[in-house]
Amino acid sequence: MTIDEIRDNFALLDDWDDRYRYVIELGRTLDPMPEDEHSTANKVNGCASQVWLSRRLTHNADNQPVLNYLGDSDAHIVRGLIAILLTLVSGRTPQQILAAEPIAVFDELGFREHLTPQRSNGLRSMIERIKADAHATLAASS
Repeated sequence: MTIDEIRDNFALLDDWDDRYRYVIELGRTLDPMPEDEHSTANKVNGCASQVWLSRRLTHNADNQPVLNYLGDSDAHIVRGLIAILLTLVSGRTPQQILAAEPIAVFDELGFREHLTPQRSNGLRSMIERIKADAHATLAASS
């Protein structure tokens, strides 16, 4: 699933109840996270729900580092938010991740008005965690 497909599907849904159901469905598409990766090191602080993000470092054909993520949460809607976020950042170089503006995409989809303050803070915490990973990866590779 690409972010453009998600945007197109969102545009087809007028009602926010339908959009929430769609986000929950997106959460069901996340690759399963092994139980041992539900660790303190992978836990994202600042989220009202339990959220875990684990990263794997690979390299592309140009030998640039690429960050790949698995994510999970104990809340269905948050799993969907993770699915959207990982569509934007997983499989990208640190430079691409740092240049990305996930909050702008979530705002474009209308989440600013439809997420509770706690969920918005949690989303920001996830983004900050991923951007910190990108900074750390760049620092380690230079």
